[in-house]
Amino acid sequence: MKQTASTFTGLTDMTVPNDIAKLVAQLSLEEKASLLSGKNFWETMDIPRLGISSLFLADGPHGIRKQQAAADHLGLNVSVPATCFPTAATIANSWDVKLVEQMGKYLGVEARSLGVNVLLGPGINIKRNPLCGRNFEYYSEDPYLTGKLAAALVRGIQSEGVAACVKHYAVNNQETNRMAINAIVDERALREIYLTAFEMVVKEGAVQTLMTAYNRINGVYANEHSYLLRQILREEWGFTGLVVTDWGGSNDRIDGLLASSDLEMPGTNGESDRELVAAVQSGRVAESYLDESVSRLLYLAKNTSRIPENNHEISFDVRAHHEVARHIAEESIVLLKNQGNLLPLQKGQRVAIIGDFARSPRYQGAGSSNVNPTQISTLLGAAQQAGIQLVGFEPGYERYGKRNQSLQKRAINLAKKADVVLLCIGLDEASEAEGLDRPHMRLPDNQIELLGALQSVNPALVVILSCGCAVEMPWIGTVPAVLHAYLSGQAGAEAIVNIITGKVNPSGKLAETYPLRYEEVPSATLFPGKEATAEYRESLFVGYRYFDRFPEKVLFPFGYGLSYTSFSYRDLQISEEGVSFVIQNTGRWDGKEIAQLYVRKKASSLFRPEKELKGFIKVFIKAGEEQRVFIPFDEYTFRVFDVLNKTWSVEEGEYEILVGASSRDIRLRGNWYKKGHMVLSPCDPASLISYYTGDPARVSREEFQYLMEAPLPSDRWDRTRSLSYNDTVAQCQYAKSCFARLVFHIIDFLPPFFRKIGMRNQANLIMMSFYYMPFRGITKMMGGMVNRAMAEGLLVIANGHFFKGIKHIVKEYIKLRKAGYAKYRT
Repeated sequence: MKQTASTFTGLTDMTVPNDIAKLVAQLSLEEKASLLSGKNFWETMDIPRLGISSLFLADGPHGIRKQQAAADHLGLNVSVPATCFPTAATIANSWDVKLVEQMGKYLGVEARSLGVNVLLGPGINIKRNPLCGRNFEYYSEDPYLTGKLAAALVRGIQSEGVAACVKHYAVNNQETNRMAINAIVDERALREIYLTAFEMVVKEGAVQTLMTAYNRINGVYANEHSYLLRQILREEWGFTGLVVTDWGGSNDRIDGLLASSDLEMPGTNGESDRELVAAVQSGRVAESYLDESVSRLLYLAKNTSRIPENNHEISFDVRAHHEVARHIAEESIVLLKNQGNLLPLQKGQRVAIIGDFARSPRYQGAGSSNVNPTQISTLLGAAQQAGIQLVGFEPGYERYGKRNQSLQKRAINLAKKADVVLLCIGLDEASEAEGLDRPHMRLPDNQIELLGALQSVNPALVVILSCGCAVEMPWIGTVPAVLHAYLSGQAGAEAIVNIITGKVNPSGKLAETYPLRYEEVPSATLFPGKEATAEYRESLFVGYRYFDRFPEKVLFPFGYGLSYTSFSYRDLQISEEGVSFVIQNTGRWDGKEIAQLYVRKKASSLFRPEKELKGFIKVFIKAGEEQRVFIPFDEYTFRVFDVLNKTWSVEEGEYEILVGASSRDIRLRGNWYKKGHMVLSPCDPASLISYYTGDPARVSREEFQYLMEAPLPSDRWDRTRSLSYNDTVAQCQYAKSCFARLVFHIIDFLPPFFRKIGMRNQANLIMMSFYYMPFRGITKMMGGMVNRAMAEGLLVIANGHFFKGIKHIVKEYIKLRKAGYAKYRT
């Protein structure tokens, strides 16, 4: 159903600065439209006659990716050198709000020095499933932890006069078919799990820009979802900033504008501008809608301090920023196992370093967040610098999984000469990437074989993992020590060495649950949605909210991490303001502890998780000393979404207050009665047994449909109809045209072929750029070189009319050239 103009409650109904109001009044309709789509791939349109300059938007959740030459959105082309900080999945393990805000300030400094107005990050989508290919860019499976850390990063970035852009709003939890998939999610899960972090970033971080997701939510594209954008984001949360599409993420430009999406990126060489002008001239859209969006854009420009690139007075201290990146990594790396106190290394121990990652580190993911670092530390170099007594180094395995007995044999011989072996393993660069999801949770077989062989000749084995996600560890029983470095940035190797030598006491704790096997994950059988829909049948039961019902399914719980010291907890006190308790360092090392506050409703008319994180604190305590700490209650502590009344409410009753070192290691318990309201379920609990008392991983389609209170759309593509503008290239497999089916089979054949011959990046590129690309995306990502009319010609070919389609494309191409729209606007 088309949306119509209505009263707007955003920036233009607030006090608009006089200078902005005057600028808007001087703009023609065509100029207003031009400001609302990109000038090129990274810049907005400028209007020199009124002194309106372009805004520069750059990727960069964990570093600035400003490209020097040819533009792309997948991280393929070289960008200007910048500090590569640890990724979001890594810094989430620090649980340190102040540290993350500090990182944001350093990102802001670098962005400002490079002339960037808007830094496209942080990404705060929830880790619904461990196989999401972009999990390394996201913080956690928990919305509270995600929201607190992301808000801190935003505050840091924006303190330097650069706007942060939180993404991807919303329910973007898979990469497979991400530009067309329809995420089916119930109202409580939407509000309590998938939107809460965005709410916190808006309210606590005062984020200035927000990026919409590619996908649909319950049938409506995120970028034209009036309920999400106008009703929740702007009216309920009070967001007055700029909403920008993901690159190529605009489906219907007019519906997007009506829903309150302001800026379309990248530019389409005027095609979208003409759509907007025509919509106003026809009366479909009131010009005030353009005024609102333009006002927000100009307000953003006014509040960001873009520095010209030729102004060399503005710069950043490369070495100092590298040291900050190292410190952040030290606070975020997680010690998972340390049997017999194998770590830290003892002085004089002979150490063998094995693993290709020791000389060529895995320190970031692939795709649009790929940063060109100012320098790179290696574990081998850092170990030598630290004075570790090395007996040698061997790569041990081939990086991309190929078996090599010669490499393995040399590594085994080296291990026999050492007192301790440091084995560096993990996932390669092509395994964690934007645009595609991982096929499994396992490490490469050649690495596991090497691990087993080394353990048989030298049991003093320290595994150092490098990957941005949870992995299965069926081998962990044979290994005494495991250190998970995640993707710890350009200085990560130095941080690892400082931890294994004891210079730094590890303090990171997991921001996600590690299942024993992938099959234990509640969304395992439904992830990813491969065709029409992705059904979120597990509802609220994501991560520890599910696993805390089933202790036997977990390898490492949410919030888990070891230290070289130990801590005890006592004397819990609960008040209306929050909780306080005493933590004592009972070991011999100074160290930091992350204490976590969980809340459980004792009896409820609603289905609820066993407990939910509602606060945390990271505190430094010297050996033998103790400290009383306080964790406050806030507006999120006791609330639940009341579906019947469409509002947040506090369910009255008794709550159990839990304080612990992880979700499974609860040290202190207390009860607290909270006044509130009776909150009723709109559904009969007897019809939702899986959610109330059963296994949310076994929800039937019928039970989920009852929860949704609406018929579920088919999860399969409709193979009987003709292909349309929003269908993907992958759907050409059932196209009427033999030519289109042939093209599909070629594209389908190439990725596994390229992987087999070692060209993994090229294989991934095909999947990202072609396989799941909708026909509309071809027009949106080509900068106007292919317009909608030409894409329609492609559809004519796919639907069985080859020559008619070719004729249409040639005709439209000639028209495009004559009109002068074959290149980006200048």
